[in-house]
Amino acid sequence: MKPTLLILAAGMGSRYGGLKQMDELGPNGESIIDYSVYDAIQSGFDKVVFVIREDFADVFKERFEPRLAGKIKTEYVYQDLKDLPEGYSVPEGREKPWGTGHAILMAKDVINEPFAIINADDFYGREAYQQVFDFVGESKDENEYAMVGYRLDNTLSEHGTVSRGVCETNADGNLVNIVERTKIGYEGEKIFFYEEESKTELTGSEAVSMNFWAFKPNYFKKLEDAFLDFLKEKGQEMKSEFYFNAVVDQLIKKGVASTKVIRTDSKWFGVTYKEDKPLVQKKIDELIANGIYPEKLW
Repeated sequence: MKPTLLILAAGMGSRYGGLKQMDELGPNGESIIDYSVYDAIQSGFDKVVFVIREDFADVFKERFEPRLAGKIKTEYVYQDLKDLPEGYSVPEGREKPWGTGHAILMAKDVINEPFAIINADDFYGREAYQQVFDFVGESKDENEYAMVGYRLDNTLSEHGTVSRGVCETNADGNLVNIVERTKIGYEGEKIFFYEEESKTELTGSEAVSMNFWAFKPNYFKKLEDAFLDFLKEKGQEMKSEFYFNAVVDQLIKKGVASTKVIRTDSKWFGVTYKEDKPLVQKKIDELIANGIYPEKLW
């Protein structure tokens, strides 16, 4: 069974200003999403599901449907603050979305096969999609998931420090823990993790999570159960968020699921701030020059 690509594209783009999911970065107006879907198609995926907000659905579909029609099956689901299990309601005054776990749950009725999830505004690289596709074809255990582990030095910014989840694995290459390092950056050629008064040198080869995961369909039920627990405990708070990777962590710690860390040499890059745009455009131009992508994608 071929996997589906689930793209989390409901983000507000608040730091960036505007709908960065559709920002034109390629020579013919391609966005990062275009390159992601193209890589998925080339790797064998045959369906893409977009999690978006209904208020920009028409604009989003007008942009992507003409490009993707006939190339890959498409579905659109909407993340809405009010979309909650029976018996629960949004606390008065809350405007913040419920988080990535809630976003993924929006797709539970349209995905019945193994699926991969990515962020809409991150470029993950062709090799990573192929590795995830191959994992899904080989993994027979319904409770075995996977996470793409990028080399830290393939994810850093030239514009300052970044926050990264550094992965700890066991002898089988399975995820044991993700340690959030909130301040990692270059000093000359060296890479350091900074804490209050100290700094620790890193090698650059550490595996980090960039939110590219692969799941089996049963993950939706586990996520649903965890969301109910979250709402019981934090459903009345104004800003609490329900993160899908925190649920994976709980499942691993309980021993009910495992997560293979797929080490990749793919280079990751993303657009967080407007200042990142020229650098991303330059990297895409280089990939086109090297024959990885055609100049006109579609």
